[in-house]
Amino acid sequence: MSYRAPVRDIRFSLEEIAALDSVRATGAFPEFSGDLTGAILEEAAKLCNDVIAPLNWPSDQQGCTLKDGEVKTPDGFPAAYAKFVEGGWQGLQFGTEHGGMGLPRALGCALMEMLQSASMSFGLGPMLSFGAIEALIAHGSDEQRALYLPKIISGEWSATMNLTEPQAGSDVGALRTKAEPNGDGSWAVSGQKIFITWGEHDCAENIIHLVLARTPDSPAGTKGISLFLVPKFIPDESGNPGKRNGVKAIGLEHKMGIHGSPTCTMEYANATGWLIGEENRGMAAMFTMMNSARLNVGVQGVGIAERAYQQAFEFAKERRQGRAPGAEGPAPHAIIDHPDVRRMLSLMKAKIEAARAICFHAAVEGDLAEHHGDEDEAAWSRRREELLIPVAKAWSTDLGVEVASLGVQIHGGMGFIEETGAAQHYRDARIAPIYEGTNGIQAIDLSGRKLSMEGGLAFAELIEDIRQTVEDCETSSNPALPELAARLAPAVDALEEAVQWMASADMEDRLAGSTAFLKLTGDVTGGWLLCVGAVAAQRRLKEAEGDAGFAENRIALAGIYAETVLAAAPGLMGEIRMGAAPLFEPGLAMLESA
Repeated sequence: MSYRAPVRDIRFSLEEIAALDSVRATGAFPEFSGDLTGAILEEAAKLCNDVIAPLNWPSDQQGCTLKDGEVKTPDGFPAAYAKFVEGGWQGLQFGTEHGGMGLPRALGCALMEMLQSASMSFGLGPMLSFGAIEALIAHGSDEQRALYLPKIISGEWSATMNLTEPQAGSDVGALRTKAEPNGDGSWAVSGQKIFITWGEHDCAENIIHLVLARTPDSPAGTKGISLFLVPKFIPDESGNPGKRNGVKAIGLEHKMGIHGSPTCTMEYANATGWLIGEENRGMAAMFTMMNSARLNVGVQGVGIAERAYQQAFEFAKERRQGRAPGAEGPAPHAIIDHPDVRRMLSLMKAKIEAARAICFHAAVEGDLAEHHGDEDEAAWSRRREELLIPVAKAWSTDLGVEVASLGVQIHGGMGFIEETGAAQHYRDARIAPIYEGTNGIQAIDLSGRKLSMEGGLAFAELIEDIRQTVEDCETSSNPALPELAARLAPAVDALEEAVQWMASADMEDRLAGSTAFLKLTGDVTGGWLLCVGAVAAQRRLKEAEGDAGFAENRIALAGIYAETVLAAAPGLMGEIRMGAAPLFEPGLAMLESA
């Protein structure tokens, strides 16, 4: 059940596929270099491999406990969190003016992947703080940023997002938590929130809650939502934790997975809070948090898939069962020598690399959108980032579940036994397609706003880039690359056809096909990026640069993906074009009966 961060794969995806050097070229990160990238990844790997990963299985077994409003996290979590704070990792991607390292968010995504692989339960705490930090930077007042950001960015204080209520999940506009003005610039916040990740814990000295609530006479629905900052301990005049605020955990959820993560029911009883941004403008701030969270949840899907793959791979090398064709030595042979097991492992690895590339591509374009000096280039990057966010979140988290399930399958009957740990990865992975906007909501976003964004420009640019890579592969001297082009070309043709159909379809038909449309977009985009990596790997081979075996492996992985995922991609057109009518046929009345 050990884990070793795949530093070489991560770095290849960042630099050769997502083009991290383009961020360096903006000049926005003067201390950033290739050597620093390597050093950051290696040090993050040490923390995740040696400190956090060993806690994953014990924390799942132990879970969290709640007593008198205080939560105790699993043994080892507070000490591991202290190491995380000591390294300054929470501030990796945030500006030096607030106490951060001032490095690109793409490196923050790489760190997040390692954290989620090492322990998804542990990694959820820093992940929520990332989103809160971005919300405060974008929408907080100067006083709020000065008082809270240095502590949260250092990791001394953690932060949460408080959105969900029993009657208000994806329908955020139905929330009832209220905020009444106190007359001194603060507000009294009252209500109950559920499913609050790391809402209460014993790892940080203070917890800063970002809470959605309604002010008096606010409009109904989402137009009447405001965002408030509510600390567990109200800072004193020195900025240290002072008086205990009127907020506490009154329940811990008993979950299918992520047992080491305290998922709390939070009660606010006239808790003192401060408005973030403008009244009735909480949704804008919420989307800042959610966009950060959605990309990081996509990375979470990559992380849990990587952990499940590594465990399945090691098990397959050790487990001996049956006679494998062509294997040397007396039977039984290691199951990794059986073709079907190798098929599963190869597909797991290829899809992980595709999902990693999608997430890192989105992160790099986010950096460029913020820091590129050319307005047109920055706008291009913003469109690409916005297009990829729902794909990164939904496609990668679905992939996390699929790969974790294959990991159980490779373990066979042992995978269904908790002691092997394979089942934990599957249980943990299953939440990611649900939270931070279910994957169905991501599909609606992609087929709605993202499809029509600037008259369809974002998709047109993506298709143009994919066709350029088809040409690059077709003209390569390596005979493996034209074979990739032969699969990528019809796949991108199908994507273009799907874009045109969805753009002209009625709303109900578009909604019915939205999930299949997102899957097609993810399948083709992931294949495209693996082909970009194959082109880069071929360049390495031609120039005799680096490890030839690693470069050949990247081309082979792209080939596995092309012959499985890309070859099947055009077949999704039937589901996309099926429309809503068949779903409401009289023959489906059974769906409405007991």
